[in-house]
Amino acid sequence: METGKEQTMTDFEAARRKAFWNELGAFLSGRPNRLLSWSEVRDELDLRGLVHQGVQAVPVAKIIGSVERYQDFDRAFMPKQDHIAARWRSVASAQYSNTNLPPVTLYKVGDAYFVVDGHHRVSVARERGHGFVDAKVIEAEARVPVTADLDAVDLKVRGEYTRFLERTQLDVLRPGQSVEFTTGGAYECLLEHVAVHRHRMEQEQQRHIPEDEAVCDWYDHSYLPLVRIIREQEILDRFPRRTEADLYLWIMDHQHYLREQCGPDVGTERVAEHFADRRAAPPFKRMVRAIRDWVAGSVCDW
Repeated sequence: METGKEQTMTDFEAARRKAFWNELGAFLSGRPNRLLSWSEVRDELDLRGLVHQGVQAVPVAKIIGSVERYQDFDRAFMPKQDHIAARWRSVASAQYSNTNLPPVTLYKVGDAYFVVDGHHRVSVARERGHGFVDAKVIEAEARVPVTADLDAVDLKVRGEYTRFLERTQLDVLRPGQSVEFTTGGAYECLLEHVAVHRHRMEQEQQRHIPEDEAVCDWYDHSYLPLVRIIREQEILDRFPRRTEADLYLWIMDHQHYLREQCGPDVGTERVAEHFADRRAAPPFKRMVRAIRDWVAGSVCDW
């Protein structure tokens, strides 16, 4: 029968093996496996305020980053470095002997948590399969939604969203807004859409249009009507892991293409139908349709 010391050695070795397999899986899938740096998240999302929320039971699966030690553990808080073995085993041994350990300290933003103090306790809890850990929680505020599946790729997109809101104040002007993309660079395109919309308003009304008025008019009369069509036709169901904002940009680009080919009278609803019919079809059907359109010499027969 293993002693407590032998058990903690075995546990650490098992945790290191898990870290290896996690790293291999991340390499094969192309997704990041590292913990997020709190300073990177703070700067990218322009976090504000730190409010103490007291001691809470926090789901360990939602702890996704660290203030200082994000290089010592992987995304699942398995140990990546052998030099932390002694401290890791000490914490594991204390748990085996039912020693009362103090709560860890976590920063919180949205639904995600970042370790300030207690990295080894979190790691041991993950290795043992514990669902929760007691923590002193200090919460910061973000302008954009933050979930516990946030990774380095998503963080860049969330940062772009934050800067889009800072520029347009859309979340202040339209508090119920939700313009979320899944890929980078889209918010810059959206700012161009708003600028074009503003220019058209000024031409039509022959006056200077304040930016906040243009933003509201674009959102109310360009963005939302197309989103309603997307919802009514259930187009999003055909594009797993995409958002309404993704489809808005794609359909608007598709509309520009069709109007160049077929004239300016192509309606937005028919554009959305055409887009969904062409883009959401299986690859073979898309190929057949492309050949048919090419043979017909036009994309307007729909």
